[in-house]
Amino acid sequence: MAVPKKKTSKSKRDKRKATWKRKATFQAQKALSIGKSILTGRAEGFVYPQNEDEDEDE
Repeated sequence: MAVPKKKTSKSKRDKRKATWKRKATFQAQKALSIGKSILTGRAEGFVYPQNEDEDEDE
């Protein structure tokens, strides 16, 4: 016969939710930082396309 699982405590649930939200905040900060580095021209750790239209004209 099936037995119901134990109920998760509110503190465990809230801890998981806080961790999930913290990860999202960290990723947003990282994306903003990468965007700023691209705009200032100091980007070094990744490759991104630059003006694809100019390559087609030449």
